[in-house]
Amino acid sequence: MTWIRTLVLLLACLMVAGCGDSEPAKKIDLSEREEVAPHKPDDAITYAYLPQYAHTVSYERHHLVMEYLARTTGLNFRQVFPDTFDEHMNMVGRGLIDITFSNPFIYVKIAERYGARAFARVVEARGKENFRGEIICRADNPHLKTLADLKGKRLIAVDPTSAGGYLYPWGLILENGLRKEDFAEIAFAPGPGGKQEKVVMAVLSGKYDVGIIREGTLDIMAAKIDLKLIRILAHSHWYPGWVYAARRGLDPAIVDKIKKALLALNLETPEHMAILKKARFIAVIPARDEDFNSVRRLGQIVESGGKP
Repeated sequence: MTWIRTLVLLLACLMVAGCGDSEPAKKIDLSEREEVAPHKPDDAITYAYLPQYAHTVSYERHHLVMEYLARTTGLNFRQVFPDTFDEHMNMVGRGLIDITFSNPFIYVKIAERYGARAFARVVEARGKENFRGEIICRADNPHLKTLADLKGKRLIAVDPTSAGGYLYPWGLILENGLRKEDFAEIAFAPGPGGKQEKVVMAVLSGKYDVGIIREGTLDIMAAKIDLKLIRILAHSHWYPGWVYAARRGLDPAIVDKIKKALLALNLETPEHMAILKKARFIAVIPARDEDFNSVRRLGQIVESGGKP
């Protein structure tokens, strides 16, 4: 067993050598912290479409817009793809999204939390500056005829921060005297992206009695499902449409270039027509922060549970 004693002595010597005083111990003060600035890997202007649909839809709708902006402004653009509404907002706050295209409810939140500022909004394909949400059910559901019939039902919506997919129709539900406790269940679409489609499929499968989506979602799903199987129970009121906003601190000269390029899009120009058709809007108009005060008021009513 002599070799074992030798090995133990050798290990002990190595440990002593490793504990020498060649490098004095350093005291770390954990009370001192430094904020690490967000890092963007290149000098591109980052552009994000709020993930109401799958990332493939976000790309298909807006990659021509970005290519147009790059050509027109001389700036470099890169589309980024947050997985959730919350991630989208947080990335704006951290400076990782320079230009955000979002619903007005999300805009109000990032304006209040992070100082983002609206500079343009879109006119949608139906020729509306405003948009609305829909309350849907299966067409063959005999128990749902009016909003009063929602009592005791299972409801699924897109996201708590979705405008057309929750806030707008939920405001209508509150106006009709229903409250959260009147429902058997209220759920929101799970997972990243594609939440509008998930709501429709959850209603179609019978997992939920009723769903809340933004108007236009059913048109997108026409190739995937038989629309005759879905019935629109009610539409919400009209509210301001989707908005372009710049993060706080973005160079105003850059914002002005982007704004001028977007406002110049013209449906009568063949090149622009292809861009607008893909993006599902027909024009871009100027916007100011105060354009969204009606959304702020509605948000306060929803958060208070229906109290004006």
